[in-house]
Amino acid sequence: MDVARDVKAIIAKHVRFEDDRGEIQLSDRLEEIGVESLDAVEIIFDLEEKFGIEIPFNANDQQMAFETVGDIVSAVQGLVASKAKIA
Repeated sequence: MDVARDVKAIIAKHVRFEDDRGEIQLSDRLEEIGVESLDAVEIIFDLEEKFGIEIPFNANDQQMAFETVGDIVSAVQGLVASKAKIA
């Protein structure tokens, strides 16, 4: 399972990413690629469904918990690893 690839694909589905690089990078800041609060909630739901995890996220908090795509990838990788230890 390539967590980074899957996370980037889910994010790309929710934003209108237009960049000469052609794809979302781990270093991309969420606000710079157009992720808004509603997008963040939808991305979190999709990630939870895809990986069977629960991401701690407060939708009422105006400050996003994650700043970059890499932050999300790291969080998901950690949650997936924790889930695997429990199983």
